Amino acid sequence: MEDTRMEDADRPLMYRIERPVYNERLIQASVLKRKDNTSTLRQRLAEKFQCSSQKAKSAALSFLPILTWLPYYPVKQYLFSDVVSGLSTGVVQLPQGLAYAMLAALPPVYGLYSSFYPVVLYTFFGTSRHISIGTFAVISLMIGGVVVREAPDSMFYVFPANGSNISVPVVNIEARDTRRVQLAVVLTTLVGIIQMVFGLLRFGFVAIYLTEPLVRGFTTAAAVHVVVSQLKYLLGVKTQRYAGPLSVVYSLKAVLLDIPNTNVTTILLGLACLVFLYGTKHINERFKNKLLIPIPGEIIVVIVSTGISYGLSLSDHYQVDVVGKIPSGLLPPSVPHFSLLPNLISDSFAVAIVGFSMGISLAKIFALKHGYSVDGNQELIALGLCNFISSFFQTFAITCSMSRSLVQESTGGKTQIAGLLGSLLVLLVVVAIGFVFQPLPQTVLAAIIMVNLLGMFKQFRDIPHLWRTSKIELVSLFDLCGLDFYRLVPKPATLSVPQIDITSHLSTILVHFKAGGGSVLGHVAHTGLYCDVDEYEEAAEYEGIKIFHFNSSIYFANSDLYVNTLKDKVTPPMVVAKKLTLRKHVVYIIAKGSLNEQNSVTHEVLPREQRNGLLVDKHSSDVSEEVVSLQPIGSLHSVILDWTSVSFIDSVGAKAIKQVVKEYAAVDVRVAIAGCNSMSSFLVSPEFPFTMYPHCSLGSYTILVS
Repeated sequence: MEDTRMEDADRPLMYRIERPVYNERLIQASVLKRKDNTSTLRQRLAEKFQCSSQKAKSAALSFLPILTWLPYYPVKQYLFSDVVSGLSTGVVQLPQGLAYAMLAALPPVYGLYSSFYPVVLYTFFGTSRHISIGTFAVISLMIGGVVVREAPDSMFYVFPANGSNISVPVVNIEARDTRRVQLAVVLTTLVGIIQMVFGLLRFGFVAIYLTEPLVRGFTTAAAVHVVVSQLKYLLGVKTQRYAGPLSVVYSLKAVLLDIPNTNVTTILLGLACLVFLYGTKHINERFKNKLLIPIPGEIIVVIVSTGISYGLSLSDHYQVDVVGKIPSGLLPPSVPHFSLLPNLISDSFAVAIVGFSMGISLAKIFALKHGYSVDGNQELIALGLCNFISSFFQTFAITCSMSRSLVQESTGGKTQIAGLLGSLLVLLVVVAIGFVFQPLPQTVLAAIIMVNLLGMFKQFRDIPHLWRTSKIELVSLFDLCGLDFYRLVPKPATLSVPQIDITSHLSTILVHFKAGGGSVLGHVAHTGLYCDVDEYEEAAEYEGIKIFHFNSSIYFANSDLYVNTLKDKVTPPMVVAKKLTLRKHVVYIIAKGSLNEQNSVTHEVLPREQRNGLLVDKHSSDVSEEVVSLQPIGSLHSVILDWTSVSFIDSVGAKAIKQVVKEYAAVDVRVAIAGCNSMSSFLVSPEFPFTMYPHCSLGSYTILVS
């Protein structure tokens, strides 16, 4: 008897199905019946465009996000952290503004203007709490390439009257800088208009097409351009600035040929600043948990080198190039010279897209980390307003800076009040003490730029990972880098590299693109069919099991759509009862929630009509709150992701799936994948708590789960 039981235990379990053979006509005639849709198109349109005071208020809050959190700003909890963060960000923003203006081929003071006006505007219109708006190296380099192309030194040669028959032409620097400022301002105005129009047309979704390899490939190659362009300032040699095809090669060649003329004092000072800045960044990174605020290396080298330059008269006695005149006070608003627009249209699209991609990428990273959401459309509008309005005050195009954003977040910044305080520090310099920095050596600014770009060179580490996981993305990355090395900002008659980059990168979308939608499947009784429960009456769900089907591959272009559709279709994984203290009222609110990577609870507050009339925006849902209870909803215990239609998944899609699995696992909901191919299994499965059955049909897998 025992031997028989052991033999039975060793035998594999058998699953037998007996069912009739169906054809499509028989299924539609006798098995399935579509549900009636009672609402007409006119009713749906009327409901969509119906006006109400609540919708008007929601639109106003969406356009001015500051109104959703400033009235409930917890002064005692947030103000000190924002002050410390704002001062720390300001002391970094000051030298970077000076340095990046030089990178844009403009007088340094315009970098200070661009570090003040846009930051103030973003405080009112932006949705991210942690990014630092202002000058950025890649955007500054693109602007510099445009203004040098449109206003080269050769246009401003003059022959001084020296009384001899032989005269050497010199550049009229004042006329050249005036022209370049006009070009940069007009370009910024057009960039702002493009971004605002895209935002109003709800083009924020283009952020999903700006995948991580695209942005990282472009910025890595652009970092090489930036470093090469700063070598002449670091060495103190005089070479012309190149723009167009192979500009990086010509610039490097010119610097190497002119090395015998290196200014020894300049290079010694620049190398000393490089070593000090690299050391402080290493210390800040290694001891970031022990330091109250990061060591402000940039402002230290600026102050010390300015003092040394002034005390030793480096400009007069050692021929060290310095910043020069910095006028005090703000410039009055003026209308840009729109007659310069025709040659800048293609460049403005490139700057607008790259600037938005940088901003939304960092905004999403910080939003995920701190448990709130950002609106891509509103970010486009906010950046557009920052560029458009600020351009009337003589600024150049801006976006967020990675290094400053990290400083603002790591020093405890809670809201954009930190950025506003940092901009006020820049305003103080512009209005009162700008003249102090006139003896600042340009080699110091070059050192600041180079050290701040070290993080971008670390992106070369992506190559081994992409080689193992997604060779298509690796080819795209190399394509982008190669195009950027070839030409960063070309002549007007040709496409700019960001446009070529995006065009070539979108070819990967065409390879894998297939319009798809999500649905929850139910079993049709007495058959092996699984159909959409919203479409067919006979389709019934298994108790405690949700089967989610998505009719498309999962990759960077639709990973957000996949996750959002999954969460909409499948029962929310948990509810959170939150105790909110708003002004003098204590209210308990039931909100949908999920868990982020740090296992801290993030919330999505229910619509306003479900909150007893209390006006609380989801961006301010963490104000004076405490989690009271955490519990799963209903009897949901398993979610099956049907991947029979998923023929491709990239690294971005894999990260999205892993995050979803973490959220469900946190509330004891099992996630399983049926019908996946081997590449999907390789990308998604390592070290994550779900089961994957590559060769298992949906019907047999349901039995395994149940």
